[in-house]
This record gives sequence, C-alpha cells and structure tokens, in this order.
Amino acid sequence: MSDILNNGKRGGAGHPLWDWPTRLFHWSLPVLLPLAWWTAEEGQMEWHQWVGYTLLVLVVFRIGWGLIGSRHSRFTDFLRGPRTVLGYLRGQVPAGPGHNPLGGWSVIVLLTLLLAQAVSGLFNSDRILFDGPLYYAVDSSTRDFLGVVHEWAFNALLAMVAVHLLAVAWHQWRLGEKLLQAMWLGRAVGREGEAPVVGWWRALLLLAAVSGLFWWILQQAPPPPRMW
Repeated sequence: MSDILNNGKRGGAGHPLWDWPTRLFHWSLPVLLPLAWWTAEEGQMEWHQWVGYTLLVLVVFRIGWGLIGSRHSRFTDFLRGPRTVLGYLRGQVPAGPGHNPLGGWSVIVLLTLLLAQAVSGLFNSDRILFDGPLYYAVDSSTRDFLGVVHEWAFNALLAMVAVHLLAVAWHQWRLGEKLLQAMWLGRAVGREGEAPVVGWWRALLLLAAVSGLFWWILQQAPPPPRMW
C-alpha cells in the first residue's frame, strides 16, 4: 500500500507514470460501478444515491485533474487528432509512455458516460419511494428524458468496460506491456513517466473544492411540492 500512495517511487531512473490520484480514481471504478448496479437491483436506493454521489464527485475531480494534474494525467498529454489515431492504428505512430492515441479517446468516452450516468441520476426516481435530489428541479418531460439517459448510459458503460478489459488483456499479455503493474504501483519496467508528478496537496484541494461545490448544489435543490 505504501508503494501505491508513494507514486511508485521504488528507485531507479525515470519518474512515476501515473500519480496516486489517477490510480485511486481508476481502481475505484471496479468497486463503485458494480456497487451502483447491485444497490439499484436490490432496491437499496439510499445506498445507491450515495454511491452515485461518490461517482459524480470522483468523475468531476478526474476531469479537473485532467487539466491541472501531473503531466501524463492531463488531457493534453494523450488526446490526439484523427490523423495521429489512424497513424497509430496503422503502426506508423508510437504509443508514447501514457495512454496511446486511441486509448486517450476511450478515456474521454468513459468519463462522458460516467458523467451522464451520475448527473442524470440526480433527476431520477423509482416512482415509489425514492426521488433524486434534483427531481423537482425540472419538468416531467425532462425527467423522463434523463431517466432514459440514465439507463442508456449504464448499458453503454457496460460495453465500454468490456472493450477496456479486452484491450488491457491484449496489451498486457499479448504485447507484453505492463499496464496493470504501472496502474497499480505508478510505474513498471518500460512504463515510466517523463516528468515529475505534482504534489499531493493539489489533488486534496481539488477534491475539497469539487465536494464543496456539489454539496452547495444539493442545498439548492427544490423541496417536493406540498400535497395539500
């Protein structure tokens, strides 16, 4: 565990490829997504709500970290244009130390789906005992649309997770790239960064800011209408 929180600093040349905020976000998803599904299936809507809150805060945090985080966690480090992506697929463009040109865009798709899933859940209802905190902030047609988004985004997430697992398996065991080791410890043989990671305090400040903003938004939620 100390290696995980120490950004993989285990000696040797080079810098950690993935900082601890990126890795903790990554490994939180295999826990939170199944938990979100299970709590919904079992009707544990209060727990489902809190899992959704956690996911939303972490996704917004990761988006912010993609702007101010360590070099290889920033979007500018791994987002490339269509020509570069095609060149990578043809074997004409090297992958680079972090996300490859195709994998970089899969990160954006995944974050978009997670954001759509979590935000739409704020306006959702089981039409029996549970209403999302912003359920009464929009009209009925908007709520119906966001309910469809909530269900569609989850199905799309399942497809993206399957594609992600297949891609990781291919690169890890077929191509011999140590993706799992690097994402767990921060670095691995052949998977090292080209710049130092930023200080942990920046991640904590960002997380506190995102959490505070989300709490403030929830406080603005309109109450349910009076029945009499």
